[in-house]
Parts: sequence; structure tokens; C-alpha cells
Amino acid sequence: MTAAETLTLLACQIEIPPMTTAAERDAHLAQSVAKVRAKILQSDQKIDLVVLPELSSIDYARETFAELDEIAEPLQGASFQAWRTLAIEFGVFISFSFARQGENGPFICIGVVGVDGQLVGYYDKLHLAQYGASMEKEYFKRGSRLCVFDVKGFRLAPIICYDIRIPELTRTLVIDHGVDVILHCGAYYRDTSFHTWHPFAVTRALENQVFFLSLNRAGENYGNSLFCPPWQDENTPPTQFAQTAEEFRVITLDRATLRRTREEYTFLLDRRDSYDLGVK
Repeated sequence: MTAAETLTLLACQIEIPPMTTAAERDAHLAQSVAKVRAKILQSDQKIDLVVLPELSSIDYARETFAELDEIAEPLQGASFQAWRTLAIEFGVFISFSFARQGENGPFICIGVVGVDGQLVGYYDKLHLAQYGASMEKEYFKRGSRLCVFDVKGFRLAPIICYDIRIPELTRTLVIDHGVDVILHCGAYYRDTSFHTWHPFAVTRALENQVFFLSLNRAGENYGNSLFCPPWQDENTPPTQFAQTAEEFRVITLDRATLRRTREEYTFLLDRRDSYDLGVK
């Protein structure tokens, strides 16, 4: 299999400490960059893309969100500057998440920096969660744009946490924008909805025939990230991460698996153009 046929990710289930100040945010960023740098150096594979969880720059907590006037940042603020240095050093793409200041904001945002240290694109969370341990509608505004980018010929798109429960989003990314890989970053707290998360990830991967990385943060009440190939069965199960601990997992995607899945199981091809058929 040639290099052009593969894409190698470093998926980072990282711990995020409590914080209420920009100085604490920046200290956490420096520590996170150092950890990822060490993992890249240790890897015997060339990493193409580093992926981090939802709000990887700050804690997911009321105490933190109450200080968004200080701790939120512009698109090319502290988080972008920290990760762009690593992107340039190793020639990798990096998908990171932060609280973005902006007109009509703040937003829960994913930024993507390219191998040259330039901003490739960004995505503001479209669907805000307001149940269980989530309280996003009290602090954030919802986004209004999609983000799709290419790495080595693979087409990728980020979505965030609660977005997974709205099937139209992933379907639109796959059908209308040709996406091969969904980067789903989350901050899944172990509340009453936690056990329903994995079935959604498995379903989105299978019904859309895409690689689906569903990446949580680490911690006593988080963890258990999941990577789903486009086809899964008793011989090809999803890959589960550590239940609570930090874990940095190298995952290689291959175009042959994607191609074979879509040829053998023609779910996408067998869709009707419209289901507005009326009711008798």
C-alpha cells in the first residue's frame, strides 16, 4: 500500500485541569504541546494529523465558562500560536479546540492548522447541548458554517460532541461535501447520557460509510474514546481507548478499506433522490 493510500492520525485523549484564568490556560497549552511533541518523537510512524478533544485548551466547567471574557480567545490567539509551532516543527496538521471570541460569540470552536503553520479552517459548534452535565446555551452561541479540509487526498470534517446526535449534519458532510473522515471531538461527562454516546458513533460511521474518530478528554469522569471504521462486525470492532486515563493512540486509515466498504455495501448508492413521496 503506497503512502498516498494511507493517513496516520495521533488521537490525543488528554487530561485538562481546572482553570479560571488565561495564565492557567496558557500553562495547560504549553504542557499539552510538550506531551504531544514527545508522542510524535516516540512514534515509529510519520504522523500526518494530530487530533485533540472538545475545548482542549480549557476546562469544561461553569467556573471556567464564567470567566470567558478573559479565557476565550481570537481565532489566531494563544491556542493557534501554541499548536502552529508544533505543526511547523513536524510537518503535521493539527485539529485543536478552544473557546473563540468573535462577533455574536463566544463559540466552542475547532481550529485546524496546516503543515506550514497557516490556518486551514475553523468550525464553530452548530448544536449546543443543554442537558445532563452540559450547560452550553447559557454561555455560548451556535455556529453557522461547516469546515472541510484535505490531508493527503483524504477529505476530513470536524464536528463537536452533541453534533453527533443530529444525523443530518454528518450525512450532509458525506453526501454534499465528499467527506471520508469525521473528526468528532467531545467532552463527554459520565452523566446519564454517557452510555448512549458510543451507539451514535457506531451508527454514524456505518450509515455514512466513513472513518469516524470520536475523541473524548481524559479524566475520572471522561475518557473511553472510540474509533470506528466504515464497516464493523464481530471481526472488525471499533477501537476503544482507556476508560479514564490519558492515551495517545496512533491510528492509520487506508483508502482501500473505504473503497471496499462502499463497493460491498451500497448503502449510499441505494438512497433515493427524495423521500418526499407522500403518504397514502
